Amino acid sequence: MKTRTPPATDARSVGSDGYVTLRLADQWLGIPVVLIQEVIAGGRISPVPLAPPEVEGFLNLRGQIVTAVDLRTVLGLPRRGPDAPFMNVVVRHADELYSLLVDQVGDVVEEGEAPLESVPRTLDPDWTRCATGVLRLERGLMVVLDVARVLGSDLAPAV
Repeated sequence: MKTRTPPATDARSVGSDGYVTLRLADQWLGIPVVLIQEVIAGGRISPVPLAPPEVEGFLNLRGQIVTAVDLRTVLGLPRRGPDAPFMNVVVRHADELYSLLVDQVGDVVEEGEAPLESVPRTLDPDWTRCATGVLRLERGLMVVLDVARVLGSDLAPAV
């Protein structure tokens, strides 16, 4: 994947009231609540010929075309099986709608429930590039994603 790393969007600077928790493989992820437009279970995604590997395809969301991005591919994880369930987490970035494909959507972690810590140096480079920080929760470590960085490759229009 060719990458253009945009400036970081610190989760603390977007006025977040918390983070929506997402499950991808065995890892918890978080995205600031204020960045999420909606969450949709599964759905039909139409493939796009010659798209980058992280673009699963397009979905039609009430007449709007939404680019579906497979977070597993972006983060270097094995692809999901063809019949495995997934969720669409729809976010707006650079005036475009994107669906981030995840395995499961959890609850909301309130801001202040745990302090946002720096990204550990031992985290995989693909993950480090996309992370704002981490939260230590009872259920384990949650990596807070920076949506601008996740979509800051050839997927997103120049900002």
